[in-house]
Amino acid sequence: MTISRRTALAGLGLGTMLASTGCTPLAAVRGEPTRLFQLHPAKEFAADLPRLTQQITIEEPEAAAGLSSSRIALTRHPLRLEYFAQANWTDTTPGLIQTLLVESFENTGKIISIGREVVGLRADYQLKTELREFQAEYFNEAKIPTIRVRMNAKLVRMPQRIILDSGNFEYTALAASDQLIDVAAAFDTALMSALRALVEWTMRIVDSVDRDITTRRR
Repeated sequence: MTISRRTALAGLGLGTMLASTGCTPLAAVRGEPTRLFQLHPAKEFAADLPRLTQQITIEEPEAAAGLSSSRIALTRHPLRLEYFAQANWTDTTPGLIQTLLVESFENTGKIISIGREVVGLRADYQLKTELREFQAEYFNEAKIPTIRVRMNAKLVRMPQRIILDSGNFEYTALAASDQLIDVAAAFDTALMSALRALVEWTMRIVDSVDRDITTRRR
């Protein structure tokens, strides 16, 4: 994915480009502070999720440079990545997703030992993720964007560092309008779907592996 050199001038060039869609705030022109948008963890899960006692640590997702900042990404062409003017997430995108992953696991109410990867912290399993797409898409001259979230996950058994399984999680959501608040809401919808699927996938694999280990020991 190539980042356009003009992204550095998002406050000027992109602001003018998106003015007609309502996605560029007047605050950018008036010199007011950048608007911050927050996202939310998944809250509703399958009722039959297993209860886990194992410790799982969550690494910060890997991401290409264009998705590693706190800026809100958009694309009008598969080879170009740009940003909304005067609009940021409340954290870098990888840091925000790591926090929301931890909170999503906690929201299941069926796992206690979950947290960020910390040096010296013993874990039974480690969840490694890679953020591959996280942008608003304005393809084919669309005025209202489709949000795309695509992540890859690998579940690693510790301390052997054996990859038990890997999975791809891709979700989209159409914004309700061209207003930035609705674009952010669509990001929220798509991301929560990805988080929910990733959490359920992880917990079912951990439960299955531990049941198999228990059976073999008998």
